[in-house]
Amino acid sequence: MKNGTNIKVFYLHAFADMRFKGLYFALFLTVYLVTVIGNIVIIVLTKMDHLLQTPMYFLLRNLAFLDICYTSTTLPQMLANLLIEDLAISLPACIVQLYVFLTLAASESSLLATMAYDRYVAICNPLRYSVIMSRDVCLRMVAGSWVIGGIFGAIHTTNTFRLPFCGSNVLNHYFCDIPPLLKISCIDTLANEATVFAVGGFLMHGCFLMIFGSYVQILFSVLNNPKGCGRKKGLSTCVSHLIIVLLFYGSGSFMYFRPKSNMLADKEWLLSLFYTSITPLLNPIIYSLRNKDIQGAFQKHFKKSLTHRHF
Repeated sequence: MKNGTNIKVFYLHAFADMRFKGLYFALFLTVYLVTVIGNIVIIVLTKMDHLLQTPMYFLLRNLAFLDICYTSTTLPQMLANLLIEDLAISLPACIVQLYVFLTLAASESSLLATMAYDRYVAICNPLRYSVIMSRDVCLRMVAGSWVIGGIFGAIHTTNTFRLPFCGSNVLNHYFCDIPPLLKISCIDTLANEATVFAVGGFLMHGCFLMIFGSYVQILFSVLNNPKGCGRKKGLSTCVSHLIIVLLFYGSGSFMYFRPKSNMLADKEWLLSLFYTSITPLLNPIIYSLRNKDIQGAFQKHFKKSLTHRHF
């Protein structure tokens, strides 16, 4: 690297002064296990049950897979950080972690917008739903989400690690992220911040506007047809989706696009818990508890497995 960087190791310092580390370790370990197991259950159920072979569940299966990868990029690092004070991470590992994290975050942002569009077509244009949301279209949408994520991750990772880090090598965070890395650079980072605002803002706010527009159309459709039971069921699904969207976009926007302030300077990493841990945890819980199709599929396959064991 031809940028004058003389730091080869970073130290993650988020939990250095926190009491009750054992309790927090048990809590976040539980969060991680529930997240992974819950999303695996969704993947298996939507793959096995023939009634769940629809575009909505195809997208949900991809979201579950994304969430497993997404949370596995940061939570194991957090658990190690709770056990080891000032956990060390090498420069190459930090680069890889940042790229994977940003790629998955941008891919999830795009996929959430795709899921909102899917619900819009299903509720507002049900007669053409199977044509508009064909398997080929869904595959292209999911592939497009990954491509967008890869480009997004490459832009910001390259920009971030072009900076010289010649000061402190301590990151007040539990994984390699853009804000703490910008803070330890020994040159002005205005250009990097502008890139985050421009590229990140275009992607996140563009996806959010697409989601918002879809829900406005869904709301008008339901209000114009108050007796449509099927559409009310669709609206209930959208409410669950909206909860995830608000948590994911709200916390992410506040972390990356808020004005600089010293109020949360030492606790910025707390904001990232919402979009790195809470959202992936809530996805399987909300979609499972509020979705009768998944509940029915789970009960059916659970009873079938008990019957096989009995005989």
